Parts: sequence; structure tokens; C-alpha cells
Amino acid sequence: MKNTLLIIAIALLLGCNSTNLTNAKAYPLKTCIVSDNDLNSMGKPVVIMHEGQQIKFCCKPCIKKFKKDPAKYLVKLEE
Repeated sequence: MKNTLLIIAIALLLGCNSTNLTNAKAYPLKTCIVSDNDLNSMGKPVVIMHEGQQIKFCCKPCIKKFKKDPAKYLVKLEE
């Protein structure tokens, strides 16, 4: 019984943690929002959802920079 409850709890946590990128606004740029590098310059782009907006990065370190000050980078979407 304990194992069943543990499996259910883990499944629920994983479901809550997943982001629904299909309902997000599409990312309009062809460059990384942080570095302005081409999205494919470092391999496959990294995609996250931020407040209903899909955001793409050239690499994972750019996500950390974005999360420190999202407003600084989000203005690029309005240009």
C-alpha cells in the first residue's frame, strides 16, 4: 500500500512540475533573448515558459541570467 501511494505521489509531483508549452505564446525571435546569438549556435535551443510566453535560449546559462532580471530581456519581445 505504501509503495502504491508513493508512486501516485511521485506521478502527481511530476505532472505538476511539467510546463505546458503548447498553450504558450509563440517565441517570435530567431535569436536568444539574452545573448542575441542564433538559437542554433550552441545546439538545440533551450525552451521554457515564462508567464504564458514561450522563451528560447541558445544555452542553459542564459536561463540563469534571464531569471535574475526577466524584465530586462522581455522588452526585446515588444520591439
